[in-house]
Amino acid sequence: MSLRDPQQRQQTVFSGADLSSSASIDDEEDENGGSSSNGSDASLPSAPAPRPAAEQARRWRDVFWLCVFVLHLLALGVGLTILGINRFSRADRLNIDRFTNITGRINSSQAAFFEQQQRSGRVELTETYWPFYGVAGGAAVLLAWAWLSLLGSRASQMMKVSIHGLTTYLAVISVLCFWTEHFFWGVAFAVGAALQFLYVMSVLDRFPFTMLVLQKAVKMVWDLPEVMHVAYAFMIIMLCWMALWSFGISGVIASSMDDSGRWWLLVVFSVSLFWTGAVFCNTVHVIVSGMVFLVLMHGSRSAASMPAKPLLKSLRYAVTTSFGSICYGSLFTAAIRTLRWEIRGFRSKIGSNECLLCCVDFLFHLVETLVRFFNKYAYVEIAVSGKGFNPSARDAWELFQSTGIEALVAYDCSGAVLLMVIVLGGLISGTCTGVWTWFKRSDKVIMVGSTAILMGMILLGLAVVVVESAVTSIYVCYAEDPSLIQRWDAEFFDQMSEALHQRLQYRSARAREVMNHSLDQLSDTPPPI
Repeated sequence: MSLRDPQQRQQTVFSGADLSSSASIDDEEDENGGSSSNGSDASLPSAPAPRPAAEQARRWRDVFWLCVFVLHLLALGVGLTILGINRFSRADRLNIDRFTNITGRINSSQAAFFEQQQRSGRVELTETYWPFYGVAGGAAVLLAWAWLSLLGSRASQMMKVSIHGLTTYLAVISVLCFWTEHFFWGVAFAVGAALQFLYVMSVLDRFPFTMLVLQKAVKMVWDLPEVMHVAYAFMIIMLCWMALWSFGISGVIASSMDDSGRWWLLVVFSVSLFWTGAVFCNTVHVIVSGMVFLVLMHGSRSAASMPAKPLLKSLRYAVTTSFGSICYGSLFTAAIRTLRWEIRGFRSKIGSNECLLCCVDFLFHLVETLVRFFNKYAYVEIAVSGKGFNPSARDAWELFQSTGIEALVAYDCSGAVLLMVIVLGGLISGTCTGVWTWFKRSDKVIMVGSTAILMGMILLGLAVVVVESAVTSIYVCYAEDPSLIQRWDAEFFDQMSEALHQRLQYRSARAREVMNHSLDQLSDTPPPI
């Protein structure tokens, strides 16, 4: 069965049918009568296909990763609780300080720490640092609420401020770190500012099209207020987990172990929080994608053909049968996407340095291979058909490549722009927390500030992901059946078709240039004697 046939697609949305054996690309082209990706020959369906009388149950996917994630949460929850309680109200309440080093003896750093505490009469407890994280969570929630509230009227301005303000903000924080003699972090933020500036300069010509896509995605989301409620609900759930996480982290910072031990624990717990936050964000992604796909498929939210309670069905599938696929994809997708953006931006500005171009091309093709199995468009396929993560990612990428939409997706920088919004929001939250920590416990400002930045980024990500979900759904719908976008917004359809035509022409010209260069090199090579 071809998923590019709109009527068959309508029958499979939220039906839970097992679509693991999909037809080949050649079969899809035959079933669609050889229709091209610009949608000029596609006819608008007169009436949606009827919904199935009885919906089949979806199969559970990627159950192993679901179990790993749940067990990881249980283990981390117990560990965080113990570490937080151990320093709550009284130092070493559970008598676990004797396990803070392998030998069981107090090393020189711990001895100096104890001596300093005894001289000052100050014992650091969990509640010493826990309020700092309350400031981080409060600032992040306020920023997320403001972003969602202004989404309909000031979205374009907010994104432009994020693009141009992030470099400046990173540079300012770098200067502050050097001023406070934290040289490692000063260099890290300086490098971040330089990379951000170089990336923005390398993709500056793409921003007009990117802003167009983001504006249309915002329009789609703003017409669906229920998806905002989903973002707020998951933000509250994430805050509850962060309350426990920050409780344990406060206990770690207040513990008697040396700084190296604290940093190792902070890294482990930060990776755990990053994975948990990515799972929450991608769960919202699946829920919103399913809703947006249905709206585009049926023409509008108020269409009579819309299934009953579509948001609740999307939510139910996202947190049950498809949750394992979300946990699996959340481990790798964010890192691969970020690496791909940086390599693409750098590759476009290399010029004629063949040695460097060869090295970058090797990395580029390696990342492109990973993208085939780990991409954000898989979440739309998961929402629609309920397949596992890798089959969904592969099918989405093959669909883009077979229709030529991959050229447009590669040109679009909407994911990078939304990431800039997230990073800037996290930095603002971390700065608010770091300033207060500087006046209270200046020696712990980096520990508290860096973990507060992560908290802020995750909470902002839960707000921003609703727009990213709309963007991914628009691209998948455009690849599946361009007439869906044409029916929703004819002007936007014309703009996307024109941009796609230009990108395909550019790639053809680039391929001819590479071919001619290779032929010239072969003609200049002397024949063997």
